[in-house]
Amino acid sequence: MSDPANRREITLSRTFAAPRELVFRAWTEAGRLAQWWGPDGYTVTAAESDPREGGALKLVMHGADGVDLPMTATYREVVPLELLVVESSAVGPDGQAILAAKHTVTFADQDGGTKLTLRAEATALVPEAIPHLGGMQAGWNQSLQCLDDVLTATVDRQLVISRMFPALPARVFEMWTSREHVDKWWGPDGFSITIEEMEVRPGGAWRFTMHGPDGVDYPNTIIYDVINPPERLVYTHLAPRFQTTVTFDEMMGMTVLSMRLVFGSTQERDLTAGKFHAREGAEQTLGRLGQLVQAEAPTPASNRPS
Repeated sequence: MSDPANRREITLSRTFAAPRELVFRAWTEAGRLAQWWGPDGYTVTAAESDPREGGALKLVMHGADGVDLPMTATYREVVPLELLVVESSAVGPDGQAILAAKHTVTFADQDGGTKLTLRAEATALVPEAIPHLGGMQAGWNQSLQCLDDVLTATVDRQLVISRMFPALPARVFEMWTSREHVDKWWGPDGFSITIEEMEVRPGGAWRFTMHGPDGVDYPNTIIYDVINPPERLVYTHLAPRFQTTVTFDEMMGMTVLSMRLVFGSTQERDLTAGKFHAREGAEQTLGRLGQLVQAEAPTPASNRPS
């Protein structure tokens, strides 16, 4: 039986290249929680954590829109290095609780790292909070990616760009990996591309030439590392060298896409961002994809010509 409209439950698993003790500490120490908690675009401005049965967990998330989202929680079960059960509530601007949630997190050794499994349950306490349930999976996927960034020390050498598209992840993933679609939108404004090779498989190569509005050609080679349709792509650009992770999360019938470019060092990131305008180029590229997705989106029945 499906969840009622005011309730949602999800289960996510992720393996981190870090020892179990470090991952557990990242979930229970206030200073470490503040480094990663929350989806893209949020920072934690205040954190308190008392990781024992009955202990309190308090966080204040600060959004890019300037709004603070306080969360108060209680540790219900704590088994060091193995299990956390946390019950929490989120409050609205008037201080009244709008969401109640329960998170069950398990930690296990796997492949030299740590396998984390999260079961998240949430109930909207007021009708206005129901739309927030639609963003649970995307929000937690982004939070776990932020945790991975902290554990792998990539925060200071990456660029992160996010955007929402009016189509399901399977469609956006297809448009990102299909040659017939990519040549319509890839590249910043004013650029076009010629694709010489595009073999979308782990270890496969994507070779293409970008043609700039100034008449200059820019050859590129990308090697695909991970292909997990329709949720995740990881590939490495060879020159300049950086790795990109693209995630596609469903939210209320749309796709929340996050694009992470990770460089070998902060200096390499800054050099590439300055010389090749990496952030601006990525923003414009996603904008062109958005235009194509929007153009192909179904016309609402009420707006269709009779």
